[in-house]
Amino acid sequence: MVPGRRKVIRVLVVDDHAIVREGLKQVLSGIPDIVVAGEASDGLQALDQARKGMYDLVLLDIAMPRMNGMDVLKQLKSEMAHLPVLMLSMYPEEQYAIRTLKAGASGYLAKESAPEELIAAVRKVCSGGKYVTSSLAEKLAVYLDSDLDRPPHDRLSDREYQVSLMIASGKTVSEIAAELSLSVKTISTNRSRALEKMGMKTNAELTHYFIKNGLVS
Repeated sequence: MVPGRRKVIRVLVVDDHAIVREGLKQVLSGIPDIVVAGEASDGLQALDQARKGMYDLVLLDIAMPRMNGMDVLKQLKSEMAHLPVLMLSMYPEEQYAIRTLKAGASGYLAKESAPEELIAAVRKVCSGGKYVTSSLAEKLAVYLDSDLDRPPHDRLSDREYQVSLMIASGKTVSEIAAELSLSVKTISTNRSRALEKMGMKTNAELTHYFIKNGLVS
């Protein structure tokens, strides 16, 4: 590498929407030290690409077919702990950011973030840092410093939490099963466990809780 020149950062872009991948490639293509070296449209493809390629960063969506981003993240950290993962999601920070960071992500960014923020996040994560917004940093501080009991939704597994969010957003069990490529029985089991862990009996109670706590609008 020429002295004074930045090392080129090789990025794997993972998102199930082609238009989103193209948009990310367009943003990053104008940056001399960042190159999109691979892309994947679902979770299983992402793992396959990451295992075969030489990447410095995975830019990973959460909601994807075949294998969601949370499961991909955990598998990547299990197999390639050194590989930084930056979550880029349509979900607001309140819904998934802390969970992804606990699972090993190096940062969390909303898809509506400015291109400059995405570039800054990529560089910081690849230099060994963590990237969080100032609002998320405050939430993390409260979460880590608090000695109080965790809120009820923190008792849920990642899948139970995901299913609960979708129920609270108005989706039926059948719709959720189709979207996540899982059986209706699996979704119903996750719903039942979530209700039990949160001390609730109906979808209406669950929806009210998620809206009251700002987890869905």
